[in-house]
Amino acid sequence: MSNLETLESIDPDRSSNHLSRKLTKLLEARLDTDKDTLDALKDLSTFFTENNIKNRRNLRSEIEKRSLRVNEEFLESFRDVKEALDHLYEDVAAMNECCNDMMSRLQATKSQTHDLINETTKLQAESQKIQMKQEVTQAFLDTFHLKPEEIKILRGTRDGGLDKQFFEVLSKVKKIHNNCKALLRSSQQTAGIEIMEAMALQQEAAYERLYRWTQSECRLLNVESPEINPLLSQAMESLQDRPVLFKYSIDEYANARRAAIVRAFIDSLTRGGVSGTPRPIEMHSHDPLRYVGDMLAWLHQATASEKEILEAVLKKCSSKELENDIQVALAHITEGLCRPLKVRVEQVLIASEQGAVTLFKLGSVLKFYLHTIQQVIKTEAALLTTLEEMHTLSQKMFYNSLTCHCGKILEKIEMPPADLGPPEALKQTLTLLREVLSCQDACLVSVDDRQKDVPQILTTVIEPSLQMCHVSASKLASADMATYLANCIYLIHSTLMLFEYTDQHLEMLQAQMDAHLDTLVSEQASTIVGQLGLGALYTSLQDFQPKHGPLSSLPGCDALAIQAAVKKLDSFLSAPDSLTIPQSILLLSASLRQTLRKRSMELLCNAYTQIYEAVNLSSNNYMEPQLLLPRTPEQVRTLLL
Repeated sequence: MSNLETLESIDPDRSSNHLSRKLTKLLEARLDTDKDTLDALKDLSTFFTENNIKNRRNLRSEIEKRSLRVNEEFLESFRDVKEALDHLYEDVAAMNECCNDMMSRLQATKSQTHDLINETTKLQAESQKIQMKQEVTQAFLDTFHLKPEEIKILRGTRDGGLDKQFFEVLSKVKKIHNNCKALLRSSQQTAGIEIMEAMALQQEAAYERLYRWTQSECRLLNVESPEINPLLSQAMESLQDRPVLFKYSIDEYANARRAAIVRAFIDSLTRGGVSGTPRPIEMHSHDPLRYVGDMLAWLHQATASEKEILEAVLKKCSSKELENDIQVALAHITEGLCRPLKVRVEQVLIASEQGAVTLFKLGSVLKFYLHTIQQVIKTEAALLTTLEEMHTLSQKMFYNSLTCHCGKILEKIEMPPADLGPPEALKQTLTLLREVLSCQDACLVSVDDRQKDVPQILTTVIEPSLQMCHVSASKLASADMATYLANCIYLIHSTLMLFEYTDQHLEMLQAQMDAHLDTLVSEQASTIVGQLGLGALYTSLQDFQPKHGPLSSLPGCDALAIQAAVKKLDSFLSAPDSLTIPQSILLLSASLRQTLRKRSMELLCNAYTQIYEAVNLSSNNYMEPQLLLPRTPEQVRTLLL
């Protein structure tokens, strides 16, 4: 204070300028917020007058000496307290005088420091502005920058683990990156670009770390019953912003699950379940239908389970191509099952001891599970292709079996039995056909498949069977041949009537039966007409022309011949079944026998009607025709029908 007073007494204006320059320098140094530094510099300025190397080296010792001196002074002052207390009264009086002196000096100092107070007021206003700017800056940093702890969370630790905070920070980074678009549209384009570039770098590093973590988690899913990390679905959702990394992650998941499901399938085939329950599927390899059915059932269950697991992993994803990604992943996961399944099913199908019925049932099971698994995997997949190939192979083996069976009966054709009934080979073939069509009704086959398969099966079996019957009957007489073939066709017809979608073949067989029945009807009618002695008269009547003269003049058409025929007719009318041909008795079908009798009698009635009309015709010169043929055609028809 004495130095300042001396300076002021010499040149007051110079002192004021010197003080102003020091204050300006201090303000420019931006140390106004560092109180400790200001106090230290203020104290240092009292004794550190010259800045040289010697003073700098001795600065510490000088400070320590000053500290020691201060302590000594403090101790000396404390010693004087007792003495000061003794002179308290005198000191109080002195203090009163001193206070008065201080008041006068304070007034003088106040007038001298008026400019300093004004400057301080300005600095306070600037400080408030700076405070406001600081708050705005802090808000900007909070909006467009990451905190150090957030950066640390984003970069992660050495173990590479993730938690919910990582996804929160990653979401904030994405938000900052999007908010930078607002800066680019404002006057802060440079700041917006810099922040966007910084956030882009942070994002890339974060996505790289997230991708590595997701791959690691996916590799841990290579077990039969995996435990899904709850964060995995959130990781998949975040990776959707990087389609390539998202696709690689799904591929990694699919590879892990593929290895797991193949291993589980092999274990189910060879080892069975835990503690042997359920038993290994290959324990039933001696039963082809159960063996193949168990494998396909396991595949269906595994495929459905894999779809549920994959949907759980991707439950938070919302991409337009998500369903396609799921289907592609399922196709890849199940692809590993194709080879072990194909090898085993082919062994079952190609086994020589498999019959047509078993092969047909296997084909039906394959078709059913193919349609069922297609409801889960709706895109092109190797598993579906394999099942389709196995179904095609089963169909091929089935029709080969039917063809071989029919080929065998054509190689060794049996002679017709004495009773002209169907041969044993035909009965066996129809038994096989009945079993095949019956198991089709029992199998879970769609209506369209039945409607498609039945005609092909019938074509494969019926045509060779009919060919065998015709070759077998080639050496028989016409009536015997007709009876034999009618019996064979009737047996085939009766078999097909029990099943659906056989209408086309039933119509064809009915037409053939009608043709053979026509032969028997003709044979039956000819036999009756011949036995009654009406053959010559009926034949002559068919070829008769008036220019040749009256009918009565032709041989075998005179009145005596007619009288003899009428006697035989009267005897026949009393016992119509006496002139039945033996082949009619051998017909298996009662309806055919009844039809044969009815149609034969109708032919006989038609023939008698023609003869009756010819005899009663006056131009034929028959005397008393009512006596020759006393019965009218209606009477004969009533007696016969």
